[in-house]
Amino acid sequence: MVNNSTLFVGLDLGDKFSQVFILDGEGEVFEESRVPTTKAALQLKFASLRHSRIALEVGAHSRWVSHLLKDLGHEVLVADARKLRLIYHNPRKSDRVDAETLARLGRLDPKLLSPVHHRTPEAQAHLAIIRARDALVRARTLLINHVRGTVKSTGTPLPAGSAASFHNRIPPAIPESLHPALNPILDTIADLTHRIQAYDRQVEALCQQHYPETNLLRRPQGVGPVTALAYVLTLEDPHRFAHSRDVGPCLGLVPRRDQSGDRDPQLRITKTGDSYLRRLLVGSAQYILGPFGPDCDLRRWGLKLAARGGKYAKKRAVVALARKLAVLLHRLWLTGEIYDPFHSAHAPSPVTAAASPSPTGENSLVMRPPSDAKHLSEALIPLHP
Repeated sequence: MVNNSTLFVGLDLGDKFSQVFILDGEGEVFEESRVPTTKAALQLKFASLRHSRIALEVGAHSRWVSHLLKDLGHEVLVADARKLRLIYHNPRKSDRVDAETLARLGRLDPKLLSPVHHRTPEAQAHLAIIRARDALVRARTLLINHVRGTVKSTGTPLPAGSAASFHNRIPPAIPESLHPALNPILDTIADLTHRIQAYDRQVEALCQQHYPETNLLRRPQGVGPVTALAYVLTLEDPHRFAHSRDVGPCLGLVPRRDQSGDRDPQLRITKTGDSYLRRLLVGSAQYILGPFGPDCDLRRWGLKLAARGGKYAKKRAVVALARKLAVLLHRLWLTGEIYDPFHSAHAPSPVTAAASPSPTGENSLVMRPPSDAKHLSEALIPLHP
């Protein structure tokens, strides 16, 4: 709660030292200082400070610093650094100037900072398990591609198959001369596969024991436990969004826009927000539209979009389907309803004419607009009718 005694603080975080710039309620300079970027120093500095609105940029230290300052009773705004062109395009940029800019923006209007939401320490620890698994998967993919590239140069074809079974089915196909070079790599791939499987068991346990809502999110085929859990842990609170459609822009799955007058070019997606979750959703969309994807409204909608033609029609359809999937998962999570893959076939037409008595006693037609769930092209059947 801001009042006349509230101070407005700009905190420019650095690895070793952070710049502090404080304004009073009238916008006059109250204090300038420099403190070490440690828990002890920041607690000593801000514990004795009266209620303040503190603005800082998102970064490596912003998560733990924001939690520490909130625990001390301050209002903390973590600014989206990509939205603060006033800071990173400043020709006279310095730590002091950045801290002052943050303080003045926080005093003027918090929305100018485009505040971001930091997840809780527990959610961050659970998300670290998924990200560690992803690091091993990418490392295994790199090694598998190295083996394939090395063997390909000898003219020997390698059998196709899953990455999980690569270390078992490939050794017989490798030429004898390459065994000294590739056998250690195959052993590493086998070890990585076993560790990835152990992470898979941890992810499944987290879904069942801590995040049962992921069971609803996994009903659309193509969304597995990793994607569902990453979705819940990244967004953390479905009520953060006023509308389900707000999730698409949050995850950077909407096109950029640079409209001016009659000029409105078609641009690439913004790619803001969490890149890992965006990649998972795009992977789910690729599976749904791929040769093994199940027949459902999502697949039919995506294929219809891809059939419009054009050089990048398939890529655009995948991104559009990923955005629709992000919206659908939020709706399932928020309402606790069950996904119906063939809602379009079961539901009535979008605009239904229903007979209702008119003020004159005669029947008149009432136009029923489609529900919010209908906009998703999938049905949401109540879990408890």
